[in-house]
Amino acid sequence: MTKSIIDISMALDSSTPEWPGDTPFSYRLSVTKEESGSVNIGELKSSTHIGTHIDAPFHYDENGLKTDELPLEVYLTTAQVMDVSGHEQVQLSDLDELAHGVTAVLLKTAAWQDRSAFPGAWPVFDPAIAEWMKDQGVRLLGVDVPSVDPETSKELPMHHAMNRNERFILEGIVLDEVAPAVYKLAALPLKIRGGEGSPVRAVLYTE
Repeated sequence: MTKSIIDISMALDSSTPEWPGDTPFSYRLSVTKEESGSVNIGELKSSTHIGTHIDAPFHYDENGLKTDELPLEVYLTTAQVMDVSGHEQVQLSDLDELAHGVTAVLLKTAAWQDRSAFPGAWPVFDPAIAEWMKDQGVRLLGVDVPSVDPETSKELPMHHAMNRNERFILEGIVLDEVAPAVYKLAALPLKIRGGEGSPVRAVLYTE
């Protein structure tokens, strides 16, 4: 049976906006096939929180799980896309009824229209969503904006609510052309030992 695959990842290149003050993405050929006589070899430099990425709890909790310690089944699962576009604040009452068997919720805010520029603002997510996720057995929250908290927040209420409830975070997904529905999700992080986050190639698929 053929899979229908939807790529919900941001492309990484010199135009991908980094978090203000963070390390931008760069890639170059450090060795060309002409130089080596056999192969091209690339070199990249980047923040771990650029484009489509996951946050490990260690990103905001000194005692939190690191990237190589994350439970992989969280990122290889069944996900429900919910359209919450047009809301400045996303609350529990804005979420759709959860379908059977769903363990990841992906929120489509449509707040990041120009992916070549870092957005000036995006919706605020109610930390009560994290407790609801725990009650419902939903382990992963994905959002189509750079963070589950506002850019200027130092308290990070949504990050910490997720951590208290042992829930996990996927940020920067691209849901522009994705209809609300239930899909299979694959968004595996790199096995970065001691890491606090990782870019991912996130895809939705159906069989």
